[in-house]
This record gives sequence, structure tokens and C-alpha cells, in this order.
Amino acid sequence: MKARITAVVAATVLSAIVTPSFAGDAAAASAKKMFLLKDGGTLYVFEDGKTALEDKFGRAIHLKEGQSLETVDGQKITANGNEVARLDGLLRQGHSGG
Repeated sequence: MKARITAVVAATVLSAIVTPSFAGDAAAASAKKMFLLKDGGTLYVFEDGKTALEDKFGRAIHLKEGQSLETVDGQKITANGNEVARLDGLLRQGHSGG
């Protein structure tokens, strides 16, 4: 009985760790470039040159046209567009629960 409980707990912990790693797969595949930002977020640059911003919690957030963002290595990038709906759809892909 203890072995069974241990196996269930281990499976639950592993699924909690592994599942978030797939959250941005569609977004990463659709992006031409991705930049890790100093604040923990990620800037996505799509093939058409438009940009979208994901915060450190994995949510697509509003981005002002021309907003300056700093990458973890200190590079400054200027936003071009605000593809929040596009990114939100990509981040949610595969998470419909159905």
C-alpha cells in the first residue's frame, strides 16, 4: 500500500514539473526569434516582424508600440506591434482540457 501511495505522489509531482514545459511550444514554434528579458518575461518576434510579450508567469500581456525592452544580456529591443491575441492563442494551444 505504501509503495502504491509513493508511486501516485511521485507521478503527481513529475506531471506538475513536466506539464508547464509544454505550455509555450506552439508559441516558440511560431516565433522567428525569442528573447529572454531582464524582468523574467519573453519577447516573441514573428515572421512578419510583429512582436508579442509574455510575462514571467506565462501570460500574454499588452505591449505598447515602440516600447523598449531589455534582454538578460543588456540588449535593448524596440517593440513593433502588439500581437497579444496571437500569442495568447498560441500559449493556450493544447490546453483546452478536452
